[in-house]
Amino acid sequence: MADTKREIERKYEATTDTRVPDLTEVRGVSRVVDAGTADLDAVYYDTPDLRLAAHSLTLRRRTGGNDAGWHLKLPVAPGVRDEIRAPLGDDVPRGLAGLVRARTRGEDLVPLMRLLSSRDVHHLVDADGAVLAELSTDTVRAERLTDGGGTAEWAEIEVELADGADVSLLDAVDTRLRKAGLRPAAAPSKLARALEETGTAPPARTPSPYETAGDHVLAYLREQVDTLLDLDAGVRRDQPDSVHQMRVATRRLRSAFRSHRKVLDRSVTDPVAEELKWLAAELGVDRDQEVLEERLRTALDTVPRPLLLGPVRGRLRRWSAARRAGSRGRTLKVLDSARYLRLLDSLDALLTDPPLRPAAAKDPARVLAKAVLKDHARVAARVEHALSLDPGKDRDVALHEARKAAKRARYAAELASPALGKPAKRLAKRMKAVQQVLGDHQDSVVAREALRNLAAQAHAAGESAFTWGLLYAREESAAAARERELPDVWAEVSVRGLRP
Repeated sequence: MADTKREIERKYEATTDTRVPDLTEVRGVSRVVDAGTADLDAVYYDTPDLRLAAHSLTLRRRTGGNDAGWHLKLPVAPGVRDEIRAPLGDDVPRGLAGLVRARTRGEDLVPLMRLLSSRDVHHLVDADGAVLAELSTDTVRAERLTDGGGTAEWAEIEVELADGADVSLLDAVDTRLRKAGLRPAAAPSKLARALEETGTAPPARTPSPYETAGDHVLAYLREQVDTLLDLDAGVRRDQPDSVHQMRVATRRLRSAFRSHRKVLDRSVTDPVAEELKWLAAELGVDRDQEVLEERLRTALDTVPRPLLLGPVRGRLRRWSAARRAGSRGRTLKVLDSARYLRLLDSLDALLTDPPLRPAAAKDPARVLAKAVLKDHARVAARVEHALSLDPGKDRDVALHEARKAAKRARYAAELASPALGKPAKRLAKRMKAVQQVLGDHQDSVVAREALRNLAAQAHAAGESAFTWGLLYAREESAAAARERELPDVWAEVSVRGLRP
């Protein structure tokens, strides 16, 4: 069974003659304890075309030291990675291979680089003897295992924060090391340096240009595709909010396709958008139920004890468990499906050879502003229509359609912000507020339907349905409040300064 460790560290250039300054001068460090030396032998795996290395992912099989085994490192932030471990074995563990499947797409993971390191380890400890950080001086030899070989040698110093220690300690140690003449390492990892020094580094990812409307749209699409691929591992690891954020990425992509049909040929983007819609729907099975359950549980927490009639909490648990049964397995099955991998391939193909239309070559301010204004007009029409209806089911449906339009307009404004500046940013912010009001209203609509079903089940089982009726009435009141709030929130929306 794989386990995970959050790795927070700093790396520094060194030579065999580098001397580490006295770190007991760092506040909180009482002693520096010699923890011995270790000889480490790590073989790094990747696809032949370095798909993992191109996205700062590392997969290795390491022996020696106190954590021998397979390690997959996923970037979280600069200097921060999640290290996912699996027991030592000859073959790449299936669980780790699955976590990078969105990147590898079925390509074989082969031995790429061998790193032999002699590690001199010291622990920075506090007055109570608790370890705050580990400082290691590594002498490294890299041996390329592909493309005819190649070697490189260097030394480096690492300072890795202990679990639970305050990250400010690394800042204090960094200050001390820099004063002593040490400089941060140029490469983010040993593998990155080994690839660079043996001439096998993946091509550098250069920033996208921002000269034409097409440049802006494609840069936004690349950002969302990268987000989707990065979140794939998070969903597989069942990380909080990962499913929601992955769905957001699919929505942003679909919105960009729809908003910019003057830039991208819809005969190419429409089929991709349909597959993104399928993926979002599959991901939503578990997420929507999770959000609904949390809303109902929170609502129950606000009900005074004398008004909690019957086994309401137990019924909610059973109802939710029945609706969520098997949803986690279904999500993983989708991510392992051939259909999902074909979708990822189609996104790559679209970005590699984008189906640009004539407007893509035009001035971004003019083209993007037109798209934003068109989306704004759609929201305006839907809000006006919804508010013209009497309260009830038809109005609820119309408000939901307005919400979807507001979301699309917000995304369009966010995409256009680099070209249009403050007016687009202001519109995106205001449209988000509209989206939130309409979202709260729709959540209430969904919650009321669930509460009606729960009341019916309780009644059929001979239980009191009073509490469910009470919550239903509260949701009705909350929805009505959102409807009253909408005109004022919508009045704050302005397209001033966006005229093309």
